[in-house]
Amino acid sequence: MALWGGRFSAGSSSMFRQVNDSLPFDQVMAVQDLQGSVVWSRALHKAGVLSADEQAQLESALNELTRQAEAGELDFAASTEEDIHSFVEAALIDKLGDVGRKLHTGRSRNDQVATDFRLWVREHIDSLRQDLTALVRALLNTANRHRDAVIPGYTHLQRAQPILFAHWCLAYVEMFKRDLSRLDDLRKRLNQCPLGSGALAGTTYPVDRHEIAQQLGFDGPCLNSLDAVSDRDFVLELLFGASTSMMHISRMAEDLIFYNSGEAGFLQLGDEVTSGSSLMPQKKNPDALELMRGKCGRVFGALQGLLVTMKGLPLAYNKDMQEDKEGAIDTVNQWHCCLCIASEVLDSLSLNEDRCREAAAQGFANATELADYLVGKGIPFRTGHDIAGQVVLKALQQGCAIEDLPLTSLQAVCDKIDEDVYPVLQLEYGVNKRNILGGTSTETVVKALYQELEALDKQD
Repeated sequence: MALWGGRFSAGSSSMFRQVNDSLPFDQVMAVQDLQGSVVWSRALHKAGVLSADEQAQLESALNELTRQAEAGELDFAASTEEDIHSFVEAALIDKLGDVGRKLHTGRSRNDQVATDFRLWVREHIDSLRQDLTALVRALLNTANRHRDAVIPGYTHLQRAQPILFAHWCLAYVEMFKRDLSRLDDLRKRLNQCPLGSGALAGTTYPVDRHEIAQQLGFDGPCLNSLDAVSDRDFVLELLFGASTSMMHISRMAEDLIFYNSGEAGFLQLGDEVTSGSSLMPQKKNPDALELMRGKCGRVFGALQGLLVTMKGLPLAYNKDMQEDKEGAIDTVNQWHCCLCIASEVLDSLSLNEDRCREAAAQGFANATELADYLVGKGIPFRTGHDIAGQVVLKALQQGCAIEDLPLTSLQAVCDKIDEDVYPVLQLEYGVNKRNILGGTSTETVVKALYQELEALDKQD
């Protein structure tokens, strides 16, 4: 049943319907469409359009359809309806006859879908927050299991300075906390209700838009009908937030793929998040991490696609905007899946702390400590930097670490170096010397770790 067929003498072609009909994907908003319809029926009754008996019939039928929708009992596949709105209206007419035909009075699919979609995004913000919070907890638990483990820190994928593995975990905690804050910001901005805006100019019926908004859990009504029906900023913000978060997931996956490699050997992933080779029996591949990294592309594509779609659209509603849903629905599904798998990966991994420590001690990662030691001897840092570089060259020539050079070799480069340099060159010294807010010392990291765990426990 098309909601617009009165002025047409011929039906739509099968190819046009294939392009036009949205029920195959907007059926996910069935509960939201029914929820909005209940509130709209109440508004129409209050405006004098529906009698008390008619409104009661409609609300009862809508509640029954909601129960069926939540139980997965609505047969969308067998329906020939164009979209979720016509599906619901057809179901009402089938149950109530002409009373069902009255519900759409004063309402357009334009303000209806804008309301449905905001309700759907809002609901998924709440579930995605739970997924992100679970991932933050998984990172914190992983850090807590390995509070004393030291790994190499990298710049340019070259060993740079030793850090605690827990410090690495906390870096991603900060990223995912920002993702949470973006979801919170989005929730505030989208929580305005378009219902009552009509097709583009508002409705002629005296509905109370503030009460409609309040009953649907919105902070208030949208203030301009043109903007209300044509705004998709909230979808773009969702896609941007998802893209940023997926980028964070992908970076974490890349780190773990490298740490898991035979070349690094810092950790092992659990069997439940890895797979094997059909040819090489020895292989244990980090497929979960690679898939998380790979799924970034489709999420980024959804954001870019909607930006390009929206950039040239005149006010108000245009059918191009139907392209907002499939990408957003898929993005939410992929984001949810990747967040959950990321938590599983972290819970499954086992760290080879001895191998991590060995690698952290390599690559002359204590050269900066030597330069800072020379600063303590009254040498300007830039000069100390040059001296430390010369010491590195000498160690390379002799095929040993800086701390293994004899004092005579060190003093041949700078006579201010003394026996007290050797404790400075030890691994723990470089880590724990960085005892500053945001640094990698054991004291700083453990304090930050417990602050984050305490904050999570308070949320629960």
